[in-house]
Order: sequence, then C-alpha cells, then structure tokens
Amino acid sequence: MTTDERPTAADTRAEVEAACDELAAALKRMGIVLPSLCVDPVSYSYAQPRPLVELGRCNLETTHRLIAALNRAAR
Repeated sequence: MTTDERPTAADTRAEVEAACDELAAALKRMGIVLPSLCVDPVSYSYAQPRPLVELGRCNLETTHRLIAALNRAAR
C-alpha cells in the first residue's frame, strides 16, 4: 500500500481483530481474562471506520489482577 492509499474497511477490520486477539493473548499470559473483550461493531458504522476495541466488564478479582499486572509493567 502506498502513502496515497487509505486502508480498506476489510484491512482495518483485520488489523483491529488481530490487535484484539493479541491483547487477549497477552492478558491471558498474565492470568487475566476479559470475557467481553471484542471489536465494537458499531464503530464500523462511520463512513470512514474508526474501529474500537470493547474491553467490556470484569469482576473484582479480574480488576485486581489487571491493576497488579499494570503496576508491575510500570516499574
């Protein structure tokens, strides 16, 4: 793709789905599962898609694991 070309909706969707999968795998390696982690389909309703990753909701135990993992990574 040249700098003059814009990514297609399919390219963008593939990229955000791959990023979502990569995030899920990285979190899983830390013992964290976000059950609602997915690509937000509504973010594709724009003329130029602006895909969003929906992190979803998690329970208190998962929240504490996520906080601990982020704190370790920030050191």
